[in-house]
Amino acid sequence: MNEALFTPWRLAYLAGTDAARTEGCIFCGLPERSDEDALIVHRGAHAYVVMNRFPYTNGHVMVIPFAHRASLAEMRVEERAELIELGAASEAALQAEYHPHGLNLGLNLGRSAGAGIADHAHLHVVPRWDGDTNFFTVTAGTRTIPEALSVTRSRLAARFGTR
Repeated sequence: MNEALFTPWRLAYLAGTDAARTEGCIFCGLPERSDEDALIVHRGAHAYVVMNRFPYTNGHVMVIPFAHRASLAEMRVEERAELIELGAASEAALQAEYHPHGLNLGLNLGRSAGAGIADHAHLHVVPRWDGDTNFFTVTAGTRTIPEALSVTRSRLAARFGTR
């Protein structure tokens, strides 16, 4: 039996034609949009939490400083502190809402380190479940995300006390 898993929302990313990519730094522009449109979960004083529009797994969020900084060393002390505090708050929100078996938290600094947006540092918070790797990634470069991003955003925003 041949089955097709359609993920048309990924085409702009894969083709490199995502409009946000061509209008400067996407991370600097996201806070100018509404939380719902930008998928922002929470806004702090120096950083914000946003859903990854092209997630690795369900619930994949990023903590991003408002200031355009390429590395931790370039951030002010308050920015680094809030980045880590919001990473911890994201961990707690994901644990409470989704009960993952583990989490990956990481910064990819520079293109060669895997950063998709190399000049604006950001912390990935990725929930993981036992056995969540699947053959789609190996055979088709596709991941299955069982919940709409807007639904995940609403659930996590509620955990942060944001609407």
